[in-house]
Amino acid sequence: MKIKDFLCEQWMTAYEKQAVYNMTDTSFQALSFPTLLALEPAALDDVVLDYGDITGDEALKREILKLYRTGSVEQITCMPGALCANQHVMDALLEAGDHVIAFVPGYQQFYEYPRSLGCEVTTVAYVEEDGWRFPVEKVREAIRLNTKMIVLASPSNPTGTRLDAADWQALVALCRPRGIYILCDEVYRGLDLERTPSVSDCYERGIATSSLSKIFALPGLRLGWVKANREVIERLNVRRDYTFISTGPLADRLALAALRHKETILEANRRRLAKNQETLKAWLADNESFSVVLDPLSPVAFLRYEAGIPSTALCRRALRERGIFFVPGSCFEVDQHLRLGMGRDPEAFESGLTEFSIWFNETLKKI
Repeated sequence: MKIKDFLCEQWMTAYEKQAVYNMTDTSFQALSFPTLLALEPAALDDVVLDYGDITGDEALKREILKLYRTGSVEQITCMPGALCANQHVMDALLEAGDHVIAFVPGYQQFYEYPRSLGCEVTTVAYVEEDGWRFPVEKVREAIRLNTKMIVLASPSNPTGTRLDAADWQALVALCRPRGIYILCDEVYRGLDLERTPSVSDCYERGIATSSLSKIFALPGLRLGWVKANREVIERLNVRRDYTFISTGPLADRLALAALRHKETILEANRRRLAKNQETLKAWLADNESFSVVLDPLSPVAFLRYEAGIPSTALCRRALRERGIFFVPGSCFEVDQHLRLGMGRDPEAFESGLTEFSIWFNETLKKI
């Protein structure tokens, strides 16, 4: 199986440890182990380090189910992160020759992984001038007789595109008569469940993947899940026996503790995001070379800049000269943009923006 380099993830791996100001990570400020245990001190008292429940702890599944409007615990299976969940869904449901629709700029896994399986992939463009809105009519035009799956994220990385109820209704209306699966990575969903519908609640062939890595601030747990109809879950549970077996009782129990106290975690992260977006708006007013489309419920956005320097060169120089870390738009095949994460400590975020504008203006004079 041949597959292209995963540009965004390789960039993060190569450069993230050098950052003084990390302006691009899309997770919220990660919780420490003591902070998590303080929420539920007895969480690990009776944990036995065997394989645990193979498809996920029953109590954990019940907590996960509370993030959705419909379904049962039999419609959930746990995975080591959303990336793994997405892969297993595509491995289980796609075959060579199937047609897949994905979106750009977007997460590279969604279009390159199906291509590696031998699928035909059509990428549909989000348009910045339209506010990166979901392009339903372009999807209609892209559908073929052999379209098997539509793959997306809501909110999206890097644009922050978020489908509302009307968008989901329109997309499902296109897919239901044709039996097309919709796989939606929902790792950024959940800061406001009422305003961010899940595809798995909207459509019987809707497949939702998610994890604790982003809005729940626990990327180190590597705990994710899939919610889908029972037939899809059964196929995933067959495949997992060949790959990772279980997520294990340690991760399951810590995830259970986090979700039992999710409002404490989420409320802190809502405040972080609101403060950082407020800071960003004030910064944009003083820095006319930059613009961005913001969604109040997305911690990720695609910052546009006006300058005669490619994004890859800009990011390397900013990191080398000031320790300011971004993922360049070139990693998403769109230049003159930077992926911006807004879930970190507000003081650090403000300091990073200040340092970046000083450096940027000094650099412009040298170009």
